[in-house]
Amino acid sequence: MGILETLFEQHFRTPALQTQPLQGELSGSGRRIVRIVGAATTAIGILYEVREENAAFLEFSRHFRRHRLPVPEIYAEDLSAGAYLEEDLGDTTLFEFLATHRNGESIPPVVVNAYRNALTTLPRFQIEAGRDLNYKVCYPRASFDRQSIAWDLNYFKYYFLRLAGIAFNEQMLEQDFGRLTKFLLSAAHDYFLYRDFQSRNIMLRDGELFYLDYQGGRRGALQYDVASLLYDAKADLPPELRQSLLEHYLEQIDPFVVPDRDAFIEHYYGYVYVRLMQALGAYGFRGFYERKPHFLQSVPYALKNLRWLLHNVQLPVTLPTLTDAFKAMLGSEKLHNLAAVIAEPENLKGRQSNNRLLVRIYSFSFHGEGVPKDETGNGGGFVFDGRGLPNPGREERFKELTGKDQPVIDYLDQQESARQFFSHVSSLVGSSVGEYQRRGFRNLMVSFGCTGGQHRSVYLAEKLAEHLRAQNGVEVVLRHRELERMGK
Repeated sequence: MGILETLFEQHFRTPALQTQPLQGELSGSGRRIVRIVGAATTAIGILYEVREENAAFLEFSRHFRRHRLPVPEIYAEDLSAGAYLEEDLGDTTLFEFLATHRNGESIPPVVVNAYRNALTTLPRFQIEAGRDLNYKVCYPRASFDRQSIAWDLNYFKYYFLRLAGIAFNEQMLEQDFGRLTKFLLSAAHDYFLYRDFQSRNIMLRDGELFYLDYQGGRRGALQYDVASLLYDAKADLPPELRQSLLEHYLEQIDPFVVPDRDAFIEHYYGYVYVRLMQALGAYGFRGFYERKPHFLQSVPYALKNLRWLLHNVQLPVTLPTLTDAFKAMLGSEKLHNLAAVIAEPENLKGRQSNNRLLVRIYSFSFHGEGVPKDETGNGGGFVFDGRGLPNPGREERFKELTGKDQPVIDYLDQQESARQFFSHVSSLVGSSVGEYQRRGFRNLMVSFGCTGGQHRSVYLAEKLAEHLRAQNGVEVVLRHRELERMGK
């Protein structure tokens, strides 16, 4: 009998009838986590060899329960064996609750309320329970200090930038890291920093929220945990919802502290960036270095967050080399293609993904970097030149719009030449799709170019994507290269 089963029987005075593993290769943790089932009860068993981290989790759990925070009860422990038993909080994480209920960008009120409730509880961890916490047990550092930040930034540099093939000047990047670190540490940081306050570490049981995985907690700034939840990559929260939830959080901390709102927001986005880099470092380490490609599923969502930040946030600190590295990431065909291949299967809810044909559709500008490169080895597929069609960009009313906007769509739909062009394209691509499927091919690439990459090519790419998504066995990844650079 194993140590976990022994702890179960000693605590509940009933035999352990079954042990069910709860995670495997999909986990980024080195823990072994199991559900132990008895005749009338269950418990979660943890085996992990890092004694200091186990001790921090157990100490924090008991402290938070004294503050009446919803964390698991600790039933039994054997630190010498790296084992402990905790309360079973079920199987539904906040992330799974979100994924089950969302409809594209639309997040229903029941999910929004769950996020609001999490942000209502967060200040109780950070401020109320953080006041008398024993920070001596924190592992590996007692605070999110210069050393902690350096570890995260170097994690990003060596395990993501290096392994993704993003070029940078190391000395100049270190100078940017130094300026960013100094700025981050200028925020008030005498609070409990949960460290991994994200949707997979929040459980829902009978409509109530419970919290896990705070063993890496330490003293730090309030902003970090809010950034962790709202910029949790695969949760992919819409920007307007993030802003609304941030405002809700600021209201919740009012009874505890009176923040300078502008200063809080200024530092907040700095912490969003550092949390994003920490996460990318983790994806790179697990995905590129350990060759567990499912960890790269989060990369496209992280790039989407990065693109939004670059176009909407101006930090009060100059980071030219880091910014150039970010832009190189967004322009990397390797990252986008790799992310597209790996990320797509997770989004096939209820649909057969075996032997599917993945069609990548691009719009681009002939005056920019030219035809997108194919990284799959198939030679590039189709390239269609839309410059022979009427150009909406020549009309003042369309100049600020794109091929995704309805006035431009209506304009081109009314052009006989555009209708004939698309008819030929859909027929030609359609015949290849059928033949590729018959022969078991997995990848096809279709690119549409025009002068600026803003109107005609975008319009055609959108129409083809819509057309192909209606076909069985076809998955579509759509990118508008020039619009991405413009932040549209």
